[in-house]
Amino acid sequence: MTRPTHDRLVRHRDALRSVTQRLGGIGYGGDYNPEQWPEEVWPEDARLMREAGVNLVTVGVFSWSRLQPRPGTYDWAWLDRVLDLLHEHGIAVDLATPTAAPPPWFSHAHPESLPVTRSGVRQVPGSRQVFCPSSPDYARAADEIVRKIVERYADHPAVVLWHVHNEWGNHNALCYCDTSAAAFREWLRERYTTLEALNAAWGTDFWSQRYSDWEEIQPPRDTPAFINPSQDLDYQRFSSDTLLNRHRAETALIRAGSPRTPLTTNLMGTLEKKVDGFAFARECDVVSVDHYLTAADPQAHIGLALNADLARGMAAGAPWALMEHSTSAVNWQPVNVAKTPGQMRRNTLAHVARGADATMFFQWRQAKAGAEKWHSAMLPHGGTSSSTWREVTRLGQHLRALSEIRGSTVDAEVALVFDWQAWWALELDARPSSRLRYVDIVQSWYAALWSRGYTCDVVGPGSDLSAYKAVFVPSLYLVTDADAENLHAYARSGGHLLVGYFSGVVDANDHVRPGRQPGAFRELLGLTVDEYLPLRDSDRIDLSDGSVAHTWAERLVLHEAQATVFFARGADGGPAAGDPALTVNCLGAGSVGYVATRPGPELLCQTVDSFCRGSGAVPTVEAPPGVEAVRRRGPKASYLFLINHTLEPVVVPVRGTDMMNGRSYEGKCQLAGGDVVIVREYA
Repeated sequence: MTRPTHDRLVRHRDALRSVTQRLGGIGYGGDYNPEQWPEEVWPEDARLMREAGVNLVTVGVFSWSRLQPRPGTYDWAWLDRVLDLLHEHGIAVDLATPTAAPPPWFSHAHPESLPVTRSGVRQVPGSRQVFCPSSPDYARAADEIVRKIVERYADHPAVVLWHVHNEWGNHNALCYCDTSAAAFREWLRERYTTLEALNAAWGTDFWSQRYSDWEEIQPPRDTPAFINPSQDLDYQRFSSDTLLNRHRAETALIRAGSPRTPLTTNLMGTLEKKVDGFAFARECDVVSVDHYLTAADPQAHIGLALNADLARGMAAGAPWALMEHSTSAVNWQPVNVAKTPGQMRRNTLAHVARGADATMFFQWRQAKAGAEKWHSAMLPHGGTSSSTWREVTRLGQHLRALSEIRGSTVDAEVALVFDWQAWWALELDARPSSRLRYVDIVQSWYAALWSRGYTCDVVGPGSDLSAYKAVFVPSLYLVTDADAENLHAYARSGGHLLVGYFSGVVDANDHVRPGRQPGAFRELLGLTVDEYLPLRDSDRIDLSDGSVAHTWAERLVLHEAQATVFFARGADGGPAAGDPALTVNCLGAGSVGYVATRPGPELLCQTVDSFCRGSGAVPTVEAPPGVEAVRRRGPKASYLFLINHTLEPVVVPVRGTDMMNGRSYEGKCQLAGGDVVIVREYA
């Protein structure tokens, strides 16, 4: 591990440890919105929180209009009483800056701060995040309320963590107003310095787009034909950076007034396209994320695992915090399916297995009004007689039993590369196929690793890869020269690298790399691409192993590489029978493989399994299908999490002590359908 990576791991680990030490265990609780309820309800909330085992709540996320009911007027009395009450009951607070929801008086006074869509429609108040991230009026108002909150509560004994904003960019990542246009031009001046450099980076001689004055440049608003893809890509970068600068501004105010209390922000479900999560994570002491299941997805638990592993990757391998998930149904999907009995426990403990040292829900008490009144909560409409409440209190008991796990790290011998920049670039207009969806590709590769029992770190392409036996690159259409060299260096040093189709194609400006494709990786892979062959929805291509591929193919010319799987049957516009589909290039002690199509799940599983075993990596344990096995390791013990996502009982090899009931396992564990067992393993 390089020194910068190690230093980040230590910083994130120690910051969260400082919080959980004050809690006396794993963080457990949720968003608490007392301003939505009469004050006589608050003591009952505090009492029931203690009954449920809650030790941490997030307060104040959407309280701006209560705290500052009009310009220059503040009402702190109610929040004083809330924090005092929670502290009296031994419940710590993650205190939020309320800047994600400006009050109506602000929008009324500053209508030019309202965001504008790509088509030029100015949005109106009535929800949340109704502001342009580049608005100077918003910045002044946000800084003022943050400064006031920090001045008042920096030394309050209940406050153990600062919560910056809420889900940066969830609803307003891209604003196309004139204020944003001016800010974009300033961002471009800093990035390129000269118009000549910008024109070169954007390829503006195409379609006569060459700029002669900075004032001519506009955001990528609606236009009669395709927008310049390099301009569009830079606008996504600018928009993420603009929100990041707002995050930095708030954190600077917090650090100045409360330097001893760590801070975080809840990155929204890490597989969100809107901002670069790695960039935000580097600015936080504690890395925290939200995660919600997609109810219609039968493999939602695998998506959960991917999100959790990416959260850990954003924390440089350190423990992290789950800031939001749901006890049951959400409110924003077409059909908001309730969780089945035991699913909430499995979901929560799966996050803990993959490094979460705090697990929080949205929210504590289910709302009676507003857009989220049908979003589940720890204390539902049905109160303490509900099955949800019984599961919540049981979960609190289980988390208390796991206190010693805090601070331990997750064992992972392999890594999967994830990159927001490559995601943004792949899904711009005018690509060879609109069917190439970045997250779909990543999830399919991750699911293959998960199904074969491999725990993997999810990391950026520029990360230190030296500790991993195998590294998987499902999709890296855009790759910088530095990141390409990092992957080359890993393979040259004896690493085992598997690369997915249509990778290494363009540079940081979305310019096709010169020469034969795949430009950044052709020497590494020992092959060139004669032609990319996107497939139609109905196209299926037989492979030599008897399986079927779809979506994409390539006509390869092999140099040093050897084919391991071939296309067995041609298709109109596709490869010929006998053309290579999967290849490997041996490089000394290491190897580099290439997957030139989208194989079916079974072949993909076989491929990643073979690649892992060839590298010396092994599954966490040899568990039956549908059983998730993850190991956390501390200085004195290792902890094996076994989660049965099937309905059938299974037997898993294990030696150790059940942390829930003290039972000893001397070689095997009988795991009931839908159950979770956590074992402190024998040395």
